[in-house]
This record gives sequence, structure tokens and C-alpha cells, in this order.
Amino acid sequence: MTPEEMESRIVRYGDLIPCKTAFIDAHTPGSDQKENFTIIGGGVSESADQHVHIKDTPGFNIGAAGQPPKCRNSLHSHRTAEVFYVHKGKWRFFWGRYGTAGEVTLEEGDIINIPTGMFRGFENIGTDYGMIMAILGGDDAGGGVIWAPQVIEDAADHGLVLAETGKLYDSKKGETLPEGVKPMTVLSEAALKNYPEVSVDEVVPYYVGRYLDMMALGADQPAKIIGEDALIRDKPGFETELLTRGSLDEEIHSSHRHHILMVHEGHWIIGWDAGTKTLAPGDTCAVPPGLAYSLKPSMTGTCSMFRVINTDDPAGPTATDLN
Repeated sequence: MTPEEMESRIVRYGDLIPCKTAFIDAHTPGSDQKENFTIIGGGVSESADQHVHIKDTPGFNIGAAGQPPKCRNSLHSHRTAEVFYVHKGKWRFFWGRYGTAGEVTLEEGDIINIPTGMFRGFENIGTDYGMIMAILGGDDAGGGVIWAPQVIEDAADHGLVLAETGKLYDSKKGETLPEGVKPMTVLSEAALKNYPEVSVDEVVPYYVGRYLDMMALGADQPAKIIGEDALIRDKPGFETELLTRGSLDEEIHSSHRHHILMVHEGHWIIGWDAGTKTLAPGDTCAVPPGLAYSLKPSMTGTCSMFRVINTDDPAGPTATDLN
């Protein structure tokens, strides 16, 4: 692989292209300043305006959400895993039919694997623009987003209608549903009973990893964060590790699986037989199967990155599904 080919597999944090009309709540007050980023794979954006940086998927999708203070993402659900780690800022994650069943606050480096089958949302509660990085299970990310009924109703009041096809139409732009296409059906009360109201004690101890704890686990070896025998025990179609300065060795890594490198802190050098590239905080690198590579920090100070690896597990409901 040439240096140019490797660069095409790196999405630089400073080059991320946002979409401000990605979802049905794009005009809803309190959610209308969101920016959605699709880094690897098609993601779950409902807008044709969404830019996709790397279209090929490794069995899961990588995205991000950027929001100013007090901006929130509305209540929704997914059919496959949704994992977030906080890259910048302080965030509140909440869940339940109305977002009142439970909540947890995450800070930089913290990670949460949100169980499938429950409504969830998140809000930037920090004082500056915040960024959370996301891993969505499946090549098609579970076929889209399932919105809480009130989100669809509020969106209609502000000019946005989601079609049954999953495409968004904006009446403020003069758009209307095509002939023969119906609006997305709002979940019935009977269907809503399948979405549990889960307590904090059922979520936080099992689905949240704190950065300092993970750094301690990764002090002298890669820390297993999500996986069958990891800190967060789950099999969502991918495994997640945290790499630190102390967990590195001089070995050359080569695998028949995809390795997605997501840098949180510090600068790293990835090397392979044809050259080297430097990865900075927020950068995402898609290492293809079969490529032998090495990693090392390029500077002093704290260094950490998440490495996500595809597995043979189905990207359906997680092993500890709460339904």
C-alpha cells in the first residue's frame, strides 16, 4: 500500500464534513444545532446532504456527533449496537420512553455501549462545543433509526416529515412526499411496550467504561473494553480495545480482520512496509485486512486510542438485550 493509498484510508479530524440536516429533529428547538458526521459506512443519516468519508464498511459504521452546549439529540432506538466515546466535552446520556428512566454523565475518554431495544438520547452539558465518536453495528447500521413518537410529531410542527422509506422531506425547502409514499408510521402504544424503562443500576455498571479505569487496565497491555471477555461483556459484531503508550510493543500487527484506529489522546505513528503516517487526536484510520503495521507514540505525554475490530458475531441485538 502506497502512502497515498494509506492517506485515503485516514479521516482527519480537521477534515470532517458535518451535516446539519441529518435527522428528523434538525429544525426542532434544542436540537437544531446538531452536526452529524459519517466517517466510515453509510451510517443512519436520513438526509441526502450527508457526506460519507469512507463508504466501505468493515461490518460496522463509524460516525460522530458534534453539538454546542445545551444541544441534545432526540430520543431514538437502534436495532444494533450503538457505542459512544466522548472525545471532547461533558455529556449526559438519558433513556426511556420520555428520557426519564435513567441517565449518566460521561466525560472525555469515557465510553458507553447503549443496549438495543430502548430509547436513548444525549445532550452536551459542557461549556464548549463537544464531540462524541460513535460505533454502529452492522454494515447498514441496523436499517435506520426508530424515533419516539413525540419526536416525529414535534418535527412535523417544524416542517420536517420522515417518509416510510427513511428519507427526510423539508417543507421549508418546498419538499413534499412523493405520490404514493406515506409518512413514517408512529409507533403504537402496543409496540411501545416492547421498549423497556431500564433503571440506572441495570445500565451503568454493565455498559459504561470510565477513562481512568480503562487507562489503568491498559497500562501494560491492550485493554479489552467491549467483547466476550472484556470490561463491557457483549458481542455486537465488533470488539473494542484501548491502547496506551505502556501497552505497545515492537510487534508488527497483521490480521485477516479490519482494524479501525480512533485516536483519543496524543500523536501516534502508524508504520507499514511502504512508509509511515502520523495520526492526531480525533483522526480515524481504517487498516485493511492483511496489512502488517506497527504503532508507536510520536511525542511524550499521555497517548490513547480505541481499536475496533470486526468479529463473526451477528450485528443484531446485543448479547444482553434488555427486551
